Amino acid sequence: MAAKRPQQNPLVCHGHSRPIVDLSYSAVTPDGYFLTSASKDGQPMLRNGANGDWVGTFQGHKGAVWQCVLNQPALLAATASADFSASIWDAVSGDVKHTFPDTHIVRSVHFSQDSNCLLTAGYDKANKMKIYDLNSPSVDPERFQAADSIRLASYHQDDNVILSTYVDKPNISVWDVRTQQVVKTLETSKVVLSLEIVDSNLFITADDKFVKLWDANTFQELKSFTLPYQVESATYSPQKQRFAAGGEDMWVHLYDSETGEEVDTNKGHHGPVHCVRFAPGGESYASGSEDGTIRIWETDFSTKQAGNAPIANGLAH
Repeated sequence: MAAKRPQQNPLVCHGHSRPIVDLSYSAVTPDGYFLTSASKDGQPMLRNGANGDWVGTFQGHKGAVWQCVLNQPALLAATASADFSASIWDAVSGDVKHTFPDTHIVRSVHFSQDSNCLLTAGYDKANKMKIYDLNSPSVDPERFQAADSIRLASYHQDDNVILSTYVDKPNISVWDVRTQQVVKTLETSKVVLSLEIVDSNLFITADDKFVKLWDANTFQELKSFTLPYQVESATYSPQKQRFAAGGEDMWVHLYDSETGEEVDTNKGHHGPVHCVRFAPGGESYASGSEDGTIRIWETDFSTKQAGNAPIANGLAH
């Protein structure tokens, strides 16, 4: 009989009163790295990325917050909200610095690399994406027209390109920032619920039961993994060559990205897993769920357990 796989006890972060819909790690800074969470409770939070300790809450939105991200030095935060606005916050004091009103729900925000611009995207009827100059926030933004509401939008290739996914239709659009036009469409079978730009060479997506790795320069699909559950989010660690995925089955799964073999099955959430993200360096990954909790998991847990397994007849078991 096969030995039962040991279950790890994650760090559990409470504080949100409604489902968590997005997680994002900062880059490593002189003060460490940080984790932000967006929730339908409208209270985006900032935490210590290593241990999950609460640092602060950005208070002011009047509706669900769909995304909360930090800029490169982790001194500014941006939020996208169902209250028809996006906001910029001082990540140290927690004070709001500027709010950009919109005509509809804002689903996505992303800083440019130099933090001089903010990309927003959502349900606006005419201009689904906008780029604001943060040095002149009262100036009208650049506007990108699209027929369909946008779920996610991220800068790419030194901020010259934007990748976007949609709320109600499949595919990924590649936009040229200079011309404000779609220059390439990456076809998917279903709506893309998750897109993470891992680095300048790679991004990972989740649609339906598929997790895909893409070449971020040629936009060619490199690998596709078919999983036995509906996937809502996927994240990749190049250092560990692992990807994590979560979805409707309420578990957080870890896979070997070379073989597709499942390495860990993490149980503990009491609702669908809406978001997963690796911490910088890949030593841990966080999951956010319908149950309102964040759980931080150790990437090498099973490997360490196998190394500590008792030896009998020269074999670990």
